[in-house]
Amino acid sequence: MRIAAAHNKNGKIFGTVQDNHFRPLLISGATVHDLRQVIALVSERAGTLEHGAPLPLDSVKLAAPVGPLAKNVICVGKNYHDHAEEFARSGIDQSGDKQEVPDAPVVFTKAVTSLADPFQGLPASADPTHSTDYEGELGVVIGRHAKNVKRADALDYVFGYTIVNDATARTVQQRHRQWFLGKSLDGFCPVGPVLVTCDEFGKPDAQELSTYVNGERRQFARLRDLIFDVGTIIEAVSAYVPLDAGDLIATGTPAGVGIGFKPPRYLKPGDVVKISISGIGELVNPVV
Repeated sequence: MRIAAAHNKNGKIFGTVQDNHFRPLLISGATVHDLRQVIALVSERAGTLEHGAPLPLDSVKLAAPVGPLAKNVICVGKNYHDHAEEFARSGIDQSGDKQEVPDAPVVFTKAVTSLADPFQGLPASADPTHSTDYEGELGVVIGRHAKNVKRADALDYVFGYTIVNDATARTVQQRHRQWFLGKSLDGFCPVGPVLVTCDEFGKPDAQELSTYVNGERRQFARLRDLIFDVGTIIEAVSAYVPLDAGDLIATGTPAGVGIGFKPPRYLKPGDVVKISISGIGELVNPVV
């Protein structure tokens, strides 16, 4: 099942996508505004969902297919071998861990207020350091309460998958010797275009992730190339922080980010970033 969100006069609503149409989900005739309600509906009666009148997909303004988020976006850094090496060479990692390949998942968060929609402008102009970078990532949406979950069982707690751009102000990231501030500017977490349930997407494995800037492919990886797979990430996080339905995890980015070039190739107004993951689609954001 493909789930999307759209803006209308009543705010952000959720629906399913089928045959290039957005079909608003309803509960007793009322539109659904919370992904957690969608998760409950799909879990309880996936075959008998109530929908409103379908709308052509190109006639709706898509919104991030998550939220409202109850906690910050949980992110994993240095989770592809090539990017871990690239990041170590860049000299920008001030986390105190100089290992090219970490022994355990490197976990940080992005503020809820950084969440952004497909096609929304990525505000590089709001970064006073002019060092805005892109990071194409697989996003994981949790489907039910998870605490002390073991890796072997972890995928049973996943509701679905989406695409995340973990945009980053690199100079801010370096200056403050941590990652939260540089990654949490307003609009620095575009998500979408849709959320694909795990039964349709399958296990993250051979699916391909690519990031393009102005049509030039900058990043490429298969999801099986993650150092710490989705199950390992969920096990590591849930050992300390309980996860709940609707929580969003960004799993890390492969090599090819702007900081990895010499000189760095940061984003500037007028650029267009497109991140694609096979089986999900394309997340596109103009840079403003």
